[in-house]
Amino acid sequence: MSPDIAVKICGLATPADVAATAAAGAVYCGFVFFAKSPRNISFDAAAALAVDAPVGLAKVALTVNADDAFLDALVAKVPLDMLQLHGSESPARVTEVKARYGLPVMKAVGVADAADLVVLDSYLTVADQILVDAKPPRTAELPGGNGLSFDWRLIAGRRWPVPWMLAGGLTPDNVAEAIRVTGARQVDVSSGVESAPGIKDAHKIATFCRAAAGAGVRR
Repeated sequence: MSPDIAVKICGLATPADVAATAAAGAVYCGFVFFAKSPRNISFDAAAALAVDAPVGLAKVALTVNADDAFLDALVAKVPLDMLQLHGSESPARVTEVKARYGLPVMKAVGVADAADLVVLDSYLTVADQILVDAKPPRTAELPGGNGLSFDWRLIAGRRWPVPWMLAGGLTPDNVAEAIRVTGARQVDVSSGVESAPGIKDAHKIATFCRAAAGAGVRR
């Protein structure tokens, strides 16, 4: 894996998923805690995966509009390196979560048009990282992991004062182009490396990471 491009594989559910993610050279592994998602796992399952994860693989918890009680239980049970807020959490809520748990917070922001970038700007002073994702359709039950992308040209050449990560419909086949167009130095994938919803494919994970690394080398 090129040190220039950091990859996050999200929605891991088994020891084999974590092993494949680490072997491929990814920097982050993501666990989903959202009941409607096919990637949702229990606190106990995530704790076991996190404890056995190789040193250096950052463990990220994806939550959606979670309240303090939920986050208290999550953080108490699962050893984590970062919280990912993937719902409609306000900038004030991001600040609250950071203060309460002392963990870095990544805020996901859905993008469909230029107006959404104004919303993104409101999180730049409160979030440690920004996840620039495709805005889900109004009828979608999931805030992410829908396999949809957005027009990458909307953020071509954009630079923000905090680290950011590109997500939304990325696959082994298009991640290099996405990096080329956007200039992203971090990318996130979930459904794009699966053989079925919620079922990770080790070969696709490895291929995705190689493609991302190759894009970083050529830049």
